[in-house]
Amino acid sequence: MNLRTIMTTCLMVLAVAGYAQRRQIGDARTILLRGKEFDKAEKMMTDLLKDTTNQNNKRIYDIWLQAVEKQYAQLNEKMYIKEKVDTAKLFTLTQRIFMVAERLDSIDMQPDKKGKVSPEYRKDNAKRLSGYRPNLFYGGAYYVRKQNFSKAYDFFEMYIDCDRQPLFEGYEFENTDSRMGEAAYWATYCGYRMDDPMLCLRYADLARRDTSKLEYTLQYMTESWRKLSNDSLYRQTLWEGFRLNPKSPYFFPRLMDSYTSNGDFVEADKVVDEALQTDSLHELFLYAKSNIMLNLQRFADCLRYSERLLERNAELSDAYYNAGIACLNIAQRIDSRKYKKQIKRMYQRALPYMEAYRRLEPSQKDKWGPALYRIYFNLNMGKQFDEIDKILKK
Repeated sequence: MNLRTIMTTCLMVLAVAGYAQRRQIGDARTILLRGKEFDKAEKMMTDLLKDTTNQNNKRIYDIWLQAVEKQYAQLNEKMYIKEKVDTAKLFTLTQRIFMVAERLDSIDMQPDKKGKVSPEYRKDNAKRLSGYRPNLFYGGAYYVRKQNFSKAYDFFEMYIDCDRQPLFEGYEFENTDSRMGEAAYWATYCGYRMDDPMLCLRYADLARRDTSKLEYTLQYMTESWRKLSNDSLYRQTLWEGFRLNPKSPYFFPRLMDSYTSNGDFVEADKVVDEALQTDSLHELFLYAKSNIMLNLQRFADCLRYSERLLERNAELSDAYYNAGIACLNIAQRIDSRKYKKQIKRMYQRALPYMEAYRRLEPSQKDKWGPALYRIYFNLNMGKQFDEIDKILKK
């Protein structure tokens, strides 16, 4: 076969392919005008796009977009007249509208041979799609209710991502859309529920705009930083949450633990002091202060805060223990050669606290046993001492 024959054959193949393409496009347009079988028109276009030579053809993408929009409108109309419809399908079509439109826009914005960019579809498509956009948000909410957090995340992300898409240039959704923060919150929540710290953190800063849910956003962020082993940002976020709501049962205990687990009781004490400034009678804060004072060996302060706590709640067993141990340590520090009476008074003061602790926590023998042994011995309480001695020997 000579070169001329080969060239002629190639041209004939191209001509046939071009004719087939034009015919399918024409048939799809006819379907769209006829007002039914829109899904068939969509399939015809997606089939054409399987051929790599068609993948930059704006006409194919335009008809594909129209086919999906008409399916959406058809379903939406049924919903409007209260016919039973597949709600999930409506949201899926919304998602597909944006996917096709964004692909079309990227092709539409390609420069011509002279390097000139003359978008044909952008303005009209952007205006039309901005009307569909709320359904991306509602689609996300729909899948949150279904607890399909992966799908919900995709919808919220697409909703947020419109701000970044060149298709919506000039719309500035981040500045004009009051729902951006809420969408970001739900994306953050979905990332948290999927146990994916990177997805959880992706829109967390934007989620802060939703101040009504800020405390929860900070909790999800904290957990994500913990899973990523970023101790600095973990603690930083705990501080932010603690200052937002010092009485939250989430932030204060974890912030305290972040210091005490490393033996940094001085920094932990700063947290407690800041907490007590917001509520000087809060039981958790008083108990934390009592514990910190014990660990810092500031026994008089430990006793003082333990007693203040017991005035608030006479059934807090650990407060009795802290008070009793503080008394014992104070007694041990007193010079026994000079101040025997003062030492005895401290043992007498420790006695009711440690006996109360025993009453409330009978199983904690390892804690109250040695303490009561010392108290009974130093107060010369023979009967009680013998009982404790037998308990400890067992």
